[in-house]
Amino acid sequence: MNRILLALVVLVFSVGGLRADQTNALPVLTLATAEQLALQNHPQIAAADFRVLAAQEAVKEARAGYYPTANFAVDAVGANDEGTRILAGGLNNPSVYDRAAGGVSVSQLITDFGHTANLAASSKFQAQAEGQNARATREQILLRVTVGYLSALQAQAVLQVAQQTFDNRQLLLDRVSVQASNKLKSELDVSFARVAVQEGKLLLQKAQSSADAAMFSLTADMGGREPKSYQLIEPAAVVVATNDVSQLVETALTDRPELLSLHNQNEAALRFAKSQRDARLPTIAAFGVAGVSPIHDDHLDNNYAVGGLQLTIPLFAGGLYTARQHEAELKSQADLELLRAAENDIVRDVHLAWLNVNNAVEQLKTTTDLVTNANDAYELAGARYKIGSSSIVELSQAQLALTSAQIAAASARYNLLIQQASLNYEVGALK
Repeated sequence: MNRILLALVVLVFSVGGLRADQTNALPVLTLATAEQLALQNHPQIAAADFRVLAAQEAVKEARAGYYPTANFAVDAVGANDEGTRILAGGLNNPSVYDRAAGGVSVSQLITDFGHTANLAASSKFQAQAEGQNARATREQILLRVTVGYLSALQAQAVLQVAQQTFDNRQLLLDRVSVQASNKLKSELDVSFARVAVQEGKLLLQKAQSSADAAMFSLTADMGGREPKSYQLIEPAAVVVATNDVSQLVETALTDRPELLSLHNQNEAALRFAKSQRDARLPTIAAFGVAGVSPIHDDHLDNNYAVGGLQLTIPLFAGGLYTARQHEAELKSQADLELLRAAENDIVRDVHLAWLNVNNAVEQLKTTTDLVTNANDAYELAGARYKIGSSSIVELSQAQLALTSAQIAAASARYNLLIQQASLNYEVGALK
């Protein structure tokens, strides 16, 4: 019975400890989840989306010229004498009578010879440019999140190396201290081991600070304001294919949203220039007015209605339309030059990113071999120190070389992933 009770107590405490561990466990965060949170919460993405919606409303504003306009008006006029018939200014009516009237006026554009059509097309291209700008903003945020996520993993990997180094040096200090107390090692060995522990502690503190800073930066990149800690999941290995840089350049020149935005802005400027040219052409519109007048002069009817066509021909506006046309044409030429400059920058950036990826691949191979050799040297130095054929200085140097190699290997691994993400961004493939 006592054994059964003891087993139950152990089981209860075990379950309670397991639940406490589960409660205190950090939330799991994958790279895909981090990107999704950034797309949902980052204010720059929200601002870009609002600008797209505003640009779409501008398209509706330009297209409104195709539709009829209707206005309702109510007039109530009191004239003290018939002299108001020759009134100058004020009420725009050739004969002012006592009256109260209400009616509707309707106007419909028949043609303005392309002015409204080009304005609508210009606003449409401008809206498309804003859409590409929003896409560019999303890709920039995704790149920041990806780099931040991988940097946090890199900082955690370095922290693990620093923790392992500190533990190993502390273990060595404990062993040397015991051996020194037994007169098997000198106090000089203890002093060297103690210095190594303090150096390991400094390395651990620095690595911990870097890991905390990387996690805070990742939280900010996801659109968060308060720092949070997550359990990060190692992303899947990326197959790096970087043999044909010319194909990457062609893809970038085709898919980069910044270039597409400049193309759309150039088309918008050209269409706006055409609309200002067409503003000098005639405008034909239909007008109609109808209403009732319950209070009026006895000589007038209760109802009224009138309709007709109106031809408007601009004669002189002080050079306004011509100046606007030339302004839009010059802006279009400036956009073309900016587009050419952007293409040159993108070709350069793709080549640099491609070189960085290849360099990162070689660095990963080198650091992997370096860790293997440094580990062999450390084991050999440990064996030599154990049998007394070498000093603790040699062992400390081997341990320091191993730590540096492990940190370099961890940095090289995540640097390769970061450079690959940067190359995908430069190509326009970071979705």
